[in-house]
Amino acid sequence: MKVFLTGANGFIGSTIIPELIHAGHKVLGLTRSEAGAISLTSAGAQVHRGSLEDLNILRDGASQSDAVIHCAYDTDLSNPEETSRKEAQAIKALGAELEGSDRPLIITSVVGMGAAAPGQIATEDFYDPNTHNPRRATENAGAAAADRGVNVSIVRLAQVHNTVKQGFVSLLTRVARDKGVSAYIGNGTNRWAAVHVLDTARLYRLVLEKYEPGARYNAVAEEGIPLRQIAEEIGNGLKVPVISLSPEEAMSHFGWLAMFAGMDLPASSLRTQQRVNWRPAGPGLIRDLEQSFST
Repeated sequence: MKVFLTGANGFIGSTIIPELIHAGHKVLGLTRSEAGAISLTSAGAQVHRGSLEDLNILRDGASQSDAVIHCAYDTDLSNPEETSRKEAQAIKALGAELEGSDRPLIITSVVGMGAAAPGQIATEDFYDPNTHNPRRATENAGAAAADRGVNVSIVRLAQVHNTVKQGFVSLLTRVARDKGVSAYIGNGTNRWAAVHVLDTARLYRLVLEKYEPGARYNAVAEEGIPLRQIAEEIGNGLKVPVISLSPEEAMSHFGWLAMFAGMDLPASSLRTQQRVNWRPAGPGLIRDLEQSFST
């Protein structure tokens, strides 16, 4: 298949490209810059110049392709309403071009969308359109496209990592480096699910080839790693003290990240593994985090 990929120069998107090409697919990658175009060409992908804000560009990319994988997402959390608006508009535009066909649209969400209650293990089959999770815009826009007959499926991400990046864990490391201490909140038993970026890329390919409308998939290798363990590994790597903070102290220490640092976000991928025969095999988060301090 020829696949239109948004976020093609991103951490996950750039890993999806070789996964798809190696399996015999072609990739049309969205990029807004000349440097991004050069990178895509070097990776063996075709270049589609433009941005998420240009809906005509998105529709044109989808019109040229047999499938769409939407990985791009504005990570600026200072204006969540605007981020949600742009995300919904992008999915609506992509879906409009695919409407009336069986060409798949794979969109990207987060495993927290599958948690029925705080601390409950998130699963693939739970979906609450009224959740306060900011990624509701993604899944609600996907549901609206599906209602119009678009072949939509969703990949929900845990903390995606390698030795260079570890999702929100990289932000915790940055705060620890700036503050001179590595911190967790309370007893630090709240958990974050995790998955290696290579396993994530392989899951996107399997979902693409599975072609199952309406399915949700959890990109999860480790169901939940305690934040205290993560903070201790960061402290060891940076050689700084590891401390516990009260919820009241957390905001001044972590800033906006405090909201996530206190969340308990375990998740399962049991149904995902069964549906597409996906078996995550990459290194664990703690190992990659440890390696990140020695590279």
